[in-house]
Amino acid sequence: MSKNLFTLILSDARAAMSRDPAARSYFEVIFTYPGFHAIFGYRLSHFLWNIKLKFIARFLSYIFRVFTAIEIHPSAKIGSGFFIDHGAGLVIGETSEVGNDVTMYQQVTLGGISPSEKSDLQRKVKRHPTIKNGVIIGSGAQILGAITIGENSRIGANAVVLKNVPDNQTYIGIPARKVKNEFEKNSINTFSPYGIRTGRIDDPNKKSISILLSELHELNSKIKQIEGDILKMKLQEKNFLIKKKLDLESEKEK
Repeated sequence: MSKNLFTLILSDARAAMSRDPAARSYFEVIFTYPGFHAIFGYRLSHFLWNIKLKFIARFLSYIFRVFTAIEIHPSAKIGSGFFIDHGAGLVIGETSEVGNDVTMYQQVTLGGISPSEKSDLQRKVKRHPTIKNGVIIGSGAQILGAITIGENSRIGANAVVLKNVPDNQTYIGIPARKVKNEFEKNSINTFSPYGIRTGRIDDPNKKSISILLSELHELNSKIKQIEGDILKMKLQEKNFLIKKKLDLESEKEK
């Protein structure tokens, strides 16, 4: 096998050592990390795919999927220093492209929008995401369609991403939306797990809900005030009618 393949596998082992605080040695990573096993299997199957042994590549990929619960299509393109932490349930589709130093957690999906609809028209067409260098994708995130996740961006756990994400951004939620994090500016090259950095995250949806609740409280106060005014007017009207009735009765007696 080529020297380049060995270099890629070594970079994956180094990535696990540098990004997982639980990793105590390369020996442990190589023999006990299913994420590393899945990447190793992918590297081999991708090599076979490129030399046109596609059935053998798919079969080898299937074997590693059985043992690791991680599915990576041998046609996908993955750069160096790829790290899968935990990994169970992770899926990387056929036309996915992953850059260097990317980190993914369990149950992440790089999938198509609607692979079961008009499947014939989708063959040999780019239908899976492109993940650029330094991206971290939190557990359970679903990144769907031929979209691009920009360099050093973070995708929060369980986010559903359907549109392009610019460089150096954090996206969370369903559907995924940008959140502002002041700490991003000074620490964009620092590794942080699960796609969320330390510091205050300014969620625009949370702001909107907070404003709506404030307006609701203000409207409720105004409604109570109006109800009080109406009740006061009714009492005044009732007193006026009683007084008028008494005046009429008094005049009759005279």
